[in-house]
Amino acid sequence: MVISCAKKGSISGGPKDEKPPVFIKALPPNFSTNFNKNEIRIYFDEYIKLKDPQKQIIVSPPMDPKPTITPLGGASKYIKIEFLDTLLPNTTYSINFGESVVDNNEGNANPFFRYVFSTGDFLDSLSIKGTVGDATQKKPDSYITVALYEIDEEYSDSLVYKTVPRYITNTLDSIAFSLHNLKEGKFKLIALKDVSNNYLYEPKQDKIGFYEEIITLPEDTAKVFNLTLFKETLEFKALNPKQVSKNKFLFSYEGIRDSMKVALLSNTPETFETRIFPDKEKDTLHYWFKPFFKADSLLFEVSNSTNYKDTLIARFKDQYKDSLLINSTGGSILAPNKNFIFSANTPLDSINEKLISLTDKDTLDIPFSIVLDTYKNEAELTFEKTENNAYQLQFLPEAIKDFIGNVNDTININFRTKKVADYGTIFLTLQNVENYPVLVQVTNEKEEVISEKIVRTQETLVFDYLDPNKYYVRVIFDSNDNGKWDTGSFLKGVQPEEIRYLAEPIDVRANWEIKQTFILD
Repeated sequence: MVISCAKKGSISGGPKDEKPPVFIKALPPNFSTNFNKNEIRIYFDEYIKLKDPQKQIIVSPPMDPKPTITPLGGASKYIKIEFLDTLLPNTTYSINFGESVVDNNEGNANPFFRYVFSTGDFLDSLSIKGTVGDATQKKPDSYITVALYEIDEEYSDSLVYKTVPRYITNTLDSIAFSLHNLKEGKFKLIALKDVSNNYLYEPKQDKIGFYEEIITLPEDTAKVFNLTLFKETLEFKALNPKQVSKNKFLFSYEGIRDSMKVALLSNTPETFETRIFPDKEKDTLHYWFKPFFKADSLLFEVSNSTNYKDTLIARFKDQYKDSLLINSTGGSILAPNKNFIFSANTPLDSINEKLISLTDKDTLDIPFSIVLDTYKNEAELTFEKTENNAYQLQFLPEAIKDFIGNVNDTININFRTKKVADYGTIFLTLQNVENYPVLVQVTNEKEEVISEKIVRTQETLVFDYLDPNKYYVRVIFDSNDNGKWDTGSFLKGVQPEEIRYLAEPIDVRANWEIKQTFILD
């Protein structure tokens, strides 16, 4: 006889469950007519949970208050829907669960389950489909609300701000949408990046897209509707100013600055002066003044070229005085096609070039010139650069004076140039451009613009001195020839200027010249 011990091991539990939960029945049944219940129960063959129900589950037409849908957080073999609002008569309702219904163990989803019922004698059966893109993003946002507003005697375009639509759906995590169980009629088609998830358009935070024409059903059911989301420019409005230091106020605003002017209406000393320049990143105007004087509050008048005018009151008190700080804006590497630019935290007033020196790695003095731009509050230093060199820019005391009387101490700024062979070049040819001008932009993966050119005729574009990286190319159809992309307006019925993207990124390598053709189909 042979005696041996049992082998240790673990029970596998069998193969992994990869089957989604299966719908068994619903009470009342799915696709019921003459519906008059306050509750629905939908049964499955196993325990289920609801995943991201706030994003995934769409009730169309919308209800206020929204129905209560369970389970939430737990598991159950059925979904219970309780209506807290009176249902509309002779209306087909659709509850689209997206991919929210998942099994309790493995999270397998029952994809795009829908429960449909009608409070009338029949179910509406028309449908439309389409896509949603983004005017400025190569990859559009997910979970976009797509809505239909019924065109009747009460309709106006302003309803999108204050009234929920007749029908809604959601793109979930794709760009495609479909709306089902629609009735005959005329409708306005809208897409919203609905931040508040309230089905109302709030321009301060939401994006909007719209189809220009009125949709007529059933005639337009065969069409594919392509919508483009954009962020509208708000109407100009000046916000309350804020004093942030002894001689400085910040004036924030909404919309386009458009020759924004600030005038102080309060009594001031005879020697009173101001300096105003825009912030480089925020919708803010920097308002500097001298000399400081005493007052409890100040009254300002803000205006712009669109006949906007408003008076604003700001608290006023003695605070600390800003010190002068100089910083370079381009980093430590200077490309051959760029000039060295420096700026300050206070308004630059004068620069004494005699107290400034520029030397290279061999300590040779380099001739230079400096141009001061008080509107941008920056100075541009121009000199003849050589590749693979190191430079030191030195400011001796009092070389720079700012608007409020500060002067600098000794400042040393080091930067360098690289070898020309360290950069790459893109030679870009556009084909099938029907209307000029166009604005061609080269961007990085974050869609930050690295270089751009305005093109008015057929030509080969050269984007040189590019660091090795992946770059994206986009073409803006500059229909109003103002050298920038312009957004749309829903109430004016204006679509944003069209942007086309080169399908694949361009991989730029050091010392490479890449020839690329962009065919604008």
